[in-house]
Amino acid sequence: MTNKDNQILIDQLADAARDGKISRRSFMNYSMAAGMTASAATGLWGTSAKAAPSRGGTFRLGAHDGNTGDTHDPGTYVTFSMIQVAHTFRSYLTLIEPDGSLGPDVAQEWSASPDAKEWTFVINPKATFHSGKKVTADDVIASINHHRGEDTTSAAAALVSDVEELVKVDDMTVTFKLASGNADLPWLMTDYHLAICPANDDGTIDWKSGDGCGPYKLVETEFGVNYRFVRHEDWHLEGAYFDECIVTVLNDPNARQTALVTGDVDAVTQIELKTLSLLQRDPNIEIDNVPSAAAITMPMFCDVAPFDNVDVRNALKHSINRQEIMDKITFGTSTMGNDFHHSPAMPYWPEGLEQNDYDPDKAKSLLKKAGAEGLSTEISVADSVFSGSVDMCVLFAEQAKASGINISVKREPNDGYYSDVWLKKPWCVVQWGARPTPDVMYSLAYKDDAAWNESHWQNERFNELLLKAKAELDNDLRAEMYREMAMLAKDDGGTIIPFFPNFVYARRSNVKHGPDLAASWQMDGARACSRWWFEG
Repeated sequence: MTNKDNQILIDQLADAARDGKISRRSFMNYSMAAGMTASAATGLWGTSAKAAPSRGGTFRLGAHDGNTGDTHDPGTYVTFSMIQVAHTFRSYLTLIEPDGSLGPDVAQEWSASPDAKEWTFVINPKATFHSGKKVTADDVIASINHHRGEDTTSAAAALVSDVEELVKVDDMTVTFKLASGNADLPWLMTDYHLAICPANDDGTIDWKSGDGCGPYKLVETEFGVNYRFVRHEDWHLEGAYFDECIVTVLNDPNARQTALVTGDVDAVTQIELKTLSLLQRDPNIEIDNVPSAAAITMPMFCDVAPFDNVDVRNALKHSINRQEIMDKITFGTSTMGNDFHHSPAMPYWPEGLEQNDYDPDKAKSLLKKAGAEGLSTEISVADSVFSGSVDMCVLFAEQAKASGINISVKREPNDGYYSDVWLKKPWCVVQWGARPTPDVMYSLAYKDDAAWNESHWQNERFNELLLKAKAELDNDLRAEMYREMAMLAKDDGGTIIPFFPNFVYARRSNVKHGPDLAASWQMDGARACSRWWFEG
C-alpha cells in the first residue's frame, strides 16, 4: 500500500472508532498494518474512539456526608450522600449533561412563552416508576406542589415560589404559569430537591416508599450508613451500565481513601487533599479533578451579635488570607472567592470587582469603628464539610490574630452537622454544591425569605435586583444587575467565601467514564452510578 492509501485507511479507521463501529483490538491490528506504531495507534484510539460502555458488575461507592437523620422526603435533602442517592433512584424534569449543558430527563422537550411567564414541558412516554406505573402529568404536578404552598417544609420552596399554577394540558404535558418571567426555569428543574415522585390520589406524593423513576431501583436503605440499588431495566435514558450499585457512607476521609486503595470500594467522593500526590502515584487509582461552581461558605447570622454590625462582618472578611488557605489547604485545587456566591464557572461573571484582601490593619480600623476591638467569637466546623475544613478554620484563627481577633474553632460531630449546626449556629462552615446560574444560587441562599438564607441577610436592593434579573431577557442588562448584586453581597453581606473548590474524587482504574464530567456535583453531577461503567 502507498502512503496515501495508508492515510486513507487510517482516516477510515478513525471514523469507525468515532462511530463505535470497530473494536479496540481490530482498530489496533488494522492501524499497525497501515504502518502506525503501537503507541501512535493507541493515541489515535484514545482521541477517536467512541466510548463503548460495558454492562455488568456491582459498583461500590464510598460517599462522604451522610446522616442517620436523612429521609427520602426530597424537600429535606441536604447531605451529599442523599444527593448521590437521589440521582441514582429518582429522576427530574431536566438534567445537567456532562458537558455542562441542559438536557432532557423526564421531560423530553420544553418551550416558553415570549415573556417567559409560561413554560410547557412534554413528558417522555418511556418514563416509568419502579413500581411499573407510567410517569404522567399528575405525578409532575404533585411533585412540584410538594415544594409549594404555606404548609410546605421544603428547602426548595424559594425556587418555585413564583409558580402560580400548574396546568395539566393532557396526560403527558404540563404548563407552569409564573407570577413573573423566569428565563432559568428549565435549569431550576435540575435542583436535587425537585425529584419526580409518584402522585397519591389526594395530590400529595408518595415519597416514603422509595419508589422512583430513575436509573436504579432502591432495594435496601439504612440512612446514613448504606444503600443498595438494582438496575431499572425500563429506564427512559441511556446508561445504568452496572447491574447493582452500593453507596456506603464513609464520613471519615482516611476511611474513604483506605477503602479505595484496598479495593473495598470502586470509587470515593472528596479525597483527602493532603495525600493527593501520594494517591496519584498508585497505578490502580485514577484522580478526577474538576473545576466547579461549588463554594465553601462561612455564613454569619446578620441578626445576631456581633455579626449584626456590618463593620464586624467586613473586619472578619479582611482577616482571612485566602491565598495561604488555598496553598496550604486545597493545594491549588480551587479558585479564590470574594464573598459573593457567584463563581467564574457561572454565566454573568462580574469581572474586575475589587478583592476583599487580607488586611489586618483595615480590619482593626473597622473593629474600632464598631466598638468591637479585641473581638472574640466562635466558628463551628466538622471534618465532613470538606477535606481540610477543620485545618482551614485553625489557620484562619491564626491569621485573624493579626487583626486582634480571637476565633475559637469548635469541632462538631460529622453526624447531624447539617441538621444540628448549619442554620442553627450563628457562624459555621458549609460546602455548597454547584448551581447552574447565579439566580438559582441567590434564590436559594440570599433571597430574604429563602429557607436556606444561611446568613439571615436582608438587603432590600439585592432582593429588588434578584426579581428584575430573573425576568430580564437582555443578557447585557442582566449581567449588570448580577454585578451590582455581587457588590452588595461582598460589601454588606454576612458570608465569607474563601474559595470555590474543585471537585476532587477518585476511582479504581477499571472504572471508566466519558470525556466530560459534570461540574454540578461531585461524581459527575452525582450521576456516577448511571454514567460510569467497568472496563470490559
